[in-house]
Amino acid sequence: MKSVRVLILTLLIIVVYVLHQDFWNWKSAEPLIFGFLPIGLAYHAGYSILGAIMMAILVKFAWPSHLESAAEADQAERNRPDH
Repeated sequence: MKSVRVLILTLLIIVVYVLHQDFWNWKSAEPLIFGFLPIGLAYHAGYSILGAIMMAILVKFAWPSHLESAAEADQAERNRPDH
């Protein structure tokens, strides 16, 4: 099951990387989105949102949980009254 998750996350990263190469939007200045925003700039705004969503998915499913438990144990050790 873990290998399937790794494969899906890897494919997600590859797809987002390929979508970053938006050469098809830069050849023309038309159409304008909302009447003033060039299509290439609108695409990159959407791409930035997609990148943020991808990072949230990666944190949710690929974050090493052992680091969190070690940090929590360290914090509990520091917060002990006799320390």
